[in-house]
Amino acid sequence: MLDLEKITLNVREIALRAGAFLRNERSGFDRSKVEKKNAHDYVSYVDKESERRIVALLRELLPEAGFIAEEGSGSLTTENYCWLVDPLDGTTNFIHNNAPYCVSIALRNKEELLVGVVYEVCRDELYWTYKGAPSYLNNKEIHVSDVSDMDEAFVALGFPYDSQKYKPLAEHIVHELYGNVGGMRLQGAAAAELCYVAAGRFEARIEGLLGPWDIAAGSIILMNAGGKVTDYSGGGDFYSGREVLATNGKLHDEFLKVLGKK
Repeated sequence: MLDLEKITLNVREIALRAGAFLRNERSGFDRSKVEKKNAHDYVSYVDKESERRIVALLRELLPEAGFIAEEGSGSLTTENYCWLVDPLDGTTNFIHNNAPYCVSIALRNKEELLVGVVYEVCRDELYWTYKGAPSYLNNKEIHVSDVSDMDEAFVALGFPYDSQKYKPLAEHIVHELYGNVGGMRLQGAAAAELCYVAAGRFEARIEGLLGPWDIAAGSIILMNAGGKVTDYSGGGDFYSGREVLATNGKLHDEFLKVLGKK
């Protein structure tokens, strides 16, 4: 049986090391001197090198586990355990030197998420949890907010790159929420924003067309902080990332109504 507390401690250190690499690379990155294509080539290097380092350390930690990682280090296999890695969530923010961007690492078995660690580089914030444990920001336990009125809800939205496919629903969401909630923001880093809901900074986060590496770690952190994560119909098929509604739990049904599927 896995010692999840010990594994989480090790993953925290791996995430911090990866974050230090990203911070160092960003300090020498001058967007104004790099053409757009080259800028994306550079970021591709940063993504891949960060992932390479993370994967190498995770292989040492749990050799029997498979990988699902954004830059292609692995795909869903038959292993009993699987790491889900996003080595740089918030790539566009990284390019523009905007916050947030982060490292996201999760471990799951065939049934459920077991460990979640997200390191938000810009604020130097380490979010973490494991099955059966509370969620923490650095070493302080965190909980979702108690807000239960929609007109007080602070909402994080995400708009995926596939604008044509998602645009009709995005327009519907904005139309329904604008003027009916406390505020809306586009932050650009799903993993970090799920943690912000867990810490009570937002009441909800809505986005579709994500990858499982984007939301795995943040999902268990949010759920262990008292929140709720579902797909847009209220079911458990959020893991694929195609539809992700994450809330403080108290407003979940209200947001499902907004999404038009309840």
